[in-house]
Amino acid sequence: MIWPDRPVRVRVPATSANLGPGFDSLGLALGLHDMVHARVTRAGLAIKISGVGVENTRRRERHLIVRAMRAAFEQVGEQPTGISLICDNAIPQGFGLGSSAGAIVAGVLAARALCGEHGRDRLADDTVLDLAARLDGHGDNVAACLAGGLTIAWSTPTGFRCARLAPLTTLAPVLCVPEVPLATAQARQVLPSTVPHADAAHNAARAALLISALTMDAGPLLDATEDFLHQRYRSAAMPESARLMAALREAGVPAVISGAGPAVLALTVSGVTAGPDDVAAIAAQSGSDWTVVALDIDRHGAVIEST
Repeated sequence: MIWPDRPVRVRVPATSANLGPGFDSLGLALGLHDMVHARVTRAGLAIKISGVGVENTRRRERHLIVRAMRAAFEQVGEQPTGISLICDNAIPQGFGLGSSAGAIVAGVLAARALCGEHGRDRLADDTVLDLAARLDGHGDNVAACLAGGLTIAWSTPTGFRCARLAPLTTLAPVLCVPEVPLATAQARQVLPSTVPHADAAHNAARAALLISALTMDAGPLLDATEDFLHQRYRSAAMPESARLMAALREAGVPAVISGAGPAVLALTVSGVTAGPDDVAAIAAQSGSDWTVVALDIDRHGAVIEST
């Protein structure tokens, strides 16, 4: 393998998975990004991080980007002599915004790009999705991060797959981030092993309706974001998030727990729902400290930018 002299630069978006009833299947890419510069060096491993997650510098080979790069290089059949990473992070970590999926996608794409044509031959786009999803544990955040827009992810006996849909141009996500993060593993531990058949049926209907509401007619979006599988069970682990979500929904704002939480995502639509300022006002009255940010939808997904 002849490694390039120049670095590659990968930009990955934050993502919000589930979106209410789309548990472990739906994802939305958000206009908030991490940037990763990666290059092959003669020896060793150098990691420099700015922004979010500076403390992860000391993880060395256990750093998620490095692990993803190693897995991708193994898929190609070549490991470089050394790696240098420069990470500029803006995605909050531990809040249900796909930071882990973003790190994995950045690592896999960076490794593929560094391997040139050989990398593209051994890591086609569907292979990248499957590898990244297996590293992350599920495909919802990974699919949205890779493809951008609104995605549906599912698994088959031969690997993970995804479909990409174009959300309404009037859809404006508003992110409410609390002060304290919550580990995804902790949020999953509170979920029951089974749910009532009626809840599963209600959830299937809401998930189908949500696809229509996000892409064609936003009128039923409040009903479409109602969940029966996971949010009620997680409320005790994130009571402030549950209260804010309930307050927003009582005001007619389609609001959900973002991924495993504890961030809350409000899905506002011009002319249909209350707007970002209303979301901020409700959050300010909640009695807790929230960072409220109106975001665009990232409609492009992860990209490798020229250096």
